[in-house]
Amino acid sequence: QVQLVESGGGLVQPGESLRLSCTASGFEIYNFQMGWYRQVPGEPREMVAYITNNRITKYADSAKGRFAITRDNAKNAVFLQMNGLKPEDTANYMCNARRFVFNDDYWGQGTQVTVSS
Repeated sequence: QVQLVESGGGLVQPGESLRLSCTASGFEIYNFQMGWYRQVPGEPREMVAYITNNRITKYADSAKGRFAITRDNAKNAVFLQMNGLKPEDTANYMCNARRFVFNDDYWGQGTQVTVSS
């Protein structure tokens, strides 16, 4: 059973930090590109960051300099360190795993991040 489970979201004030975790089960992430996406209700899903199996990273412009994505294949997990959070970062953050050669595309249900005073 393929599963991605996110954790680490919560309510924080502007300027604070959060570390999101995504743990995979039912498969090994070694050959997958892992990413974090976010979505506000009623709006399109947005790529925040991804990291390839070779540890090449890409960030949305809004995340550059503030967020960092890492992976730990031994733990079958990916993380998103979010610093200097802003109200516009408020969204449901979803974990994604992709293996392009086999058209594999897995999603978690997300963890809510709310940045508010």
